[in-house]
Amino acid sequence: MNDAARTPSEDKLTRLVARARAAGPALSCAVVHPVDPASLAGAMEAAQAGLIRPVLVGPEARIRAAAAAAGIDLAGVAIEDVPHSHAAAERAVALAREGKAGALLKGSLHTDELMAAVVARDHGLRTERRVSHCFILDVPRYHKPLVVTDAAINIEPDLETKADIARNAIDLCRALGIGTPKLAVLAAVEVVTPKQPATIDAAALSKMADRGQIEGGIVDGPLAFDNAISLEAARSKHLTSPVAGDPDILLVPDLTSGNMLAKQLQYLAGAESAGIVVGARVPIALTSRAEGSRARLASCAVMKLATAMRVTKHGPG
Repeated sequence: MNDAARTPSEDKLTRLVARARAAGPALSCAVVHPVDPASLAGAMEAAQAGLIRPVLVGPEARIRAAAAAAGIDLAGVAIEDVPHSHAAAERAVALAREGKAGALLKGSLHTDELMAAVVARDHGLRTERRVSHCFILDVPRYHKPLVVTDAAINIEPDLETKADIARNAIDLCRALGIGTPKLAVLAAVEVVTPKQPATIDAAALSKMADRGQIEGGIVDGPLAFDNAISLEAARSKHLTSPVAGDPDILLVPDLTSGNMLAKQLQYLAGAESAGIVVGARVPIALTSRAEGSRARLASCAVMKLATAMRVTKHGPG
């Protein structure tokens, strides 16, 4: 489904942007190495929408050249002049540590380079939780926004890491206005079997939620994708679940499966997406060059909502 085919009531990302615009003043945001027209234009569009107050961090001459190429006026926009992308990542993180930036927006640099500065032990933005990534997807055939996590940061998370991934996603959904998010822990099957360790982790996460070790949401698993998304599929397998047919969050077994799932929904099901890293001191948007302006705008909206609800102040579960 293309943009023109979406009615205002169906356009979930537009509703997120509208909610974020109404959530107080613009968020101070360090834009990391925006030296190409696309990343710079995305940041400035978010600024014009009242979502962020950008601080452009990178080589000033290259930033101004990108602005000239894109016809962007940088009058009044703060620029932190540093020599290269590595220095830009370090300076942006420093701005967040100093309280001068409430969020980070990735520009034209590799994700690994930015995240290395974010997770640095002495000068990074770590909290007591593991950081994780959330895709917020507007899937045309699904009735509400759908979060897929983690599809970008944690490659093969263990149980403890998955618990933090769950906590981060639940906190984010609460910031997006979902009172009690429903989280489906995905596996290939819906029964617990030692032959598939993902099912054991899923069962443990469900019990951890029952015992209050994961708070704020309803967690159930293992669930295969079909009986997580479709109540009819769950009923056909005689499966009773408080999440089946209505999840807000899909927690995937590993990065590979999550990345494939998110991109399949985007490229085959027409889903549009926003995405942020949570679990650090500030939210971080890892937009890619393949994403359009709507995705960048929506990611900034999600960051603003996350900050407004203090999602990045994590307690011990």
